[in-house]
Amino acid sequence: MKTYLVGGAVRDRLLGLTPKERDWVVVGASPKDLLQAGYTQVGKDFPVFLHPETKEEYALARTERKSGKGYHGFEVHADPAVTLEEDLLRRDLTINAMAEDEQGNLIDPYGGKTDLQAKILRHVSPAFTEDPLRVLRVARFAARFQHLGFQLADETRQLLCTMSRSGELNALVPERIWQEWQRTLSEQNPEQFILLLRQCGALEVIIPELDKLFGVPNPPEYHPEIDSGIHTIMTLQVASQLSDDPCVRFAALVHDMGKAQTAMNEWPKHQGHEQSGLLVIRELCSRLRIPTAYRELALLACEHHLNIHRFANLRPETRVKLLEKTDAFRRRERFHDLLLVCQADAQGVGGTKRAYPQLAGWEYLLAECDKIQARELLSQGFEGIQLKQELHQRRVACAKLIESMRIKNEK
Repeated sequence: MKTYLVGGAVRDRLLGLTPKERDWVVVGASPKDLLQAGYTQVGKDFPVFLHPETKEEYALARTERKSGKGYHGFEVHADPAVTLEEDLLRRDLTINAMAEDEQGNLIDPYGGKTDLQAKILRHVSPAFTEDPLRVLRVARFAARFQHLGFQLADETRQLLCTMSRSGELNALVPERIWQEWQRTLSEQNPEQFILLLRQCGALEVIIPELDKLFGVPNPPEYHPEIDSGIHTIMTLQVASQLSDDPCVRFAALVHDMGKAQTAMNEWPKHQGHEQSGLLVIRELCSRLRIPTAYRELALLACEHHLNIHRFANLRPETRVKLLEKTDAFRRRERFHDLLLVCQADAQGVGGTKRAYPQLAGWEYLLAECDKIQARELLSQGFEGIQLKQELHQRRVACAKLIESMRIKNEK
């Protein structure tokens, strides 16, 4: 029995990166051998075990044969006779098909190190096309390594296009789609995931709500980039610079989904797209089973981004109503995230970095109005609906005072 470090840990070490996790392959062993050694089996579909001390994953060397649709449609053969080279052959990219033995020697039968040095994402073998999830995985690696200059091999790009047209992507379950998408939202260039999926025709199958934005025009006086899809990508890029939070990045991606619902005869205007986008986002989050935190921030950004942009033009009472409607007084951190999405939207146009004073304006107003505490009103005898009304009126009075001081200072 021999044990090898495989996959991402080997790749990242060669890149000079700190591996996020370590995976191991065991050659020349059976499930019984590992169980007797104290390992715990966790894989139902694949022979995967947890080390008794480190709890790292150890998989028996295996081969696979396509037997049905989707990424579940495989017959797995794990046997002590399966070689390391056979196991590595079934992997997706050459840079992920390398191994190290216990002495630290590199085993690289498919040219992964060469592709790593050339910064190429290349599939290992024609068997790549048998697993539709690999379309998303390659797009995720494109997002992860874009900043290092990695490019997709032409022959691999062609395979992705072929796979997108095959109908196999329809067999992917929502949880795996979201899992891959969510992981890209934490990468340095998450927009590359969307762009690559669109280039190979997969976006219209996987996330058609986003794909429909491309080709939808905006008024050029507000959007020099014109195209709603391009604006969405630019917004995501700015959001990624402003925040590492994947919820913020997701909300930036979907904030304008209502524009794809606008009738063509109304282009390039999109009156009411904030409301029409809410149903699209709800259906998207329901279909892909996207967590509540992502859905809530996305809906807030979709519904309120235009009014947040209009801070200077809103009446003090309208500003307070927006703070209350977004639950800003109870969830200040989420409201800050909402402001970051709106800043990304405002700055994701025309390739310019315009100032966004609205963020400071909203946060100052929130901080001042938040000084008015409900417990003080309770001590004064207010309760129930009267308490809510009095709290609102005092917040409005505070907002009016702030506005009058702003006007005075400007004079």
